[in-house]
Amino acid sequence: MASELEHLVKDMDSQSVLENLQNLIDQTFVIEKEYESLKDDYDHLQATIENVVEAQPNAMWVLDKDNQIFLQNDKAKALPELFKELHLHESEYEVNFEEGSYLIKMNQIPEKTILSATDITEQKRKESLATMGQMAAHLSHEIRNPIGSIALLTSSLLKRVKTENKPVVFEIQKAIFRIERIINATLMFSKGVAATKQSFQLSDISEALDSAVSYYSFTKAIDFDFDFPQTLIEADKELLVMVFSNFVFNAIDAIEEDDLEEGSVQIRYRKDAREHHFTIIDSGVPIENPKELFEAFKSTKEKGNGLGLVLSKQIIACHDGTIALLEDGNKGFIITIPLADKEPLS
Repeated sequence: MASELEHLVKDMDSQSVLENLQNLIDQTFVIEKEYESLKDDYDHLQATIENVVEAQPNAMWVLDKDNQIFLQNDKAKALPELFKELHLHESEYEVNFEEGSYLIKMNQIPEKTILSATDITEQKRKESLATMGQMAAHLSHEIRNPIGSIALLTSSLLKRVKTENKPVVFEIQKAIFRIERIINATLMFSKGVAATKQSFQLSDISEALDSAVSYYSFTKAIDFDFDFPQTLIEADKELLVMVFSNFVFNAIDAIEEDDLEEGSVQIRYRKDAREHHFTIIDSGVPIENPKELFEAFKSTKEKGNGLGLVLSKQIIACHDGTIALLEDGNKGFIITIPLADKEPLS
């Protein structure tokens, strides 16, 4: 066999052998370039798929035929425990996980399964608030008329009752005042806040707060120091009175919860070339959970309905202003409202 091969090679033209060898080498290079081109195309396609998956606003897992994770984005990697709660029996369902809610969708393609988890916590919260707001508004409408009648009868009773019994009537009026505040706040929350701005003196707010405090029930000796000077402001007076009343009443409640038998509530004012600044400080217990301050229907107080600060923030926003916690260690807030164009600087 070896001798026949040697004879065949000897019979072949050496030039032909070289040409065939060169052709073989050339074809090898062509195949190698085609392979490299195909590999580049595959890598590009793989990178594109990974970028598309990563760009998704939700967590996404791609499973292989054995339901093992083939590909996932960073949002999915951050939720490994949520993945354990998922199943492949439904194409769309909701999962409550930790403190959030997720909408799960499942799509199957040949040999692959795609799972996505969209965070719908905020959507569910808004739906819940809308439902609660509608119910609260309906109840407020139902309560409003009998409360108005009771208030009218109480005023009439105050004129006829014996002097020694008047404190009891005053307490009834304070309770009615509180219910009316809750009703007004609930109706405003359900309808939305709209400001009607007019020029007025800031000192008018101080007078309104003094009157409001006289109708609010508290048991401790509290020193109120309201610094509202004779300065013009372009704003909705009734709404600003509501804002400052909410903060003062919250301060009173915080003082009532404190161990001390007395307390203080201060409102300080200053104005610069661009804004009005109101600082509210009280000596009561500190705020327990600052993150929930402006959450509707959430309150840590026995007297709270969870709408006061929410409405206050909406009212100040209608005036293009802001409300923020003090950052200097004091227990209080700072309210900032921009000056209107026609307001004096001094």
